[in-house]
Amino acid sequence: MAGINYVTPEGLQRLKEDLNYLTTKGRSDISKAIGEAREKGDLSENAEYDAAKEAQGLLEARISKLQESIANSRLLDNVEQLDSSKALILSTVEVKNLKLNKVLTFTLVSENEADLKTGRLSVTSPIGKGLLGKSVGDIADVTTPAGTLQFEILAISRL
Repeated sequence: MAGINYVTPEGLQRLKEDLNYLTTKGRSDISKAIGEAREKGDLSENAEYDAAKEAQGLLEARISKLQESIANSRLLDNVEQLDSSKALILSTVEVKNLKLNKVLTFTLVSENEADLKTGRLSVTSPIGKGLLGKSVGDIADVTTPAGTLQFEILAISRL
């Protein structure tokens, strides 16, 4: 069983939309592919049929994972009540990479809502874990596969 998944209302809506798409269009497409492969003859030597059945299994696994994620989701809708002096989930944190002398801004979010291209960093990532609980002026030592990085917390704000 997975742990609690904290999400924003938008993040929960996106999960539900993904699930709806997979259970309707996704299942329909797989069903058609299996039907077309069946029409091509002997199933014991039919690579198309085997591939379609494997795709069906992967789709059902994704559906199951999404259902579990939604079931374990808890909405974060009272952001203003969170302590704004510390980096917490839904905090926007401005940090300075002390090694590169570069300023970066991240919004700490749940794993399902992470998107590095838009600056949304998962709280379960090495950097996200390293920033959690830190205050302005603190130095976060973050161990990554590339080595240890140091980030100075410059500013913290809420979404």
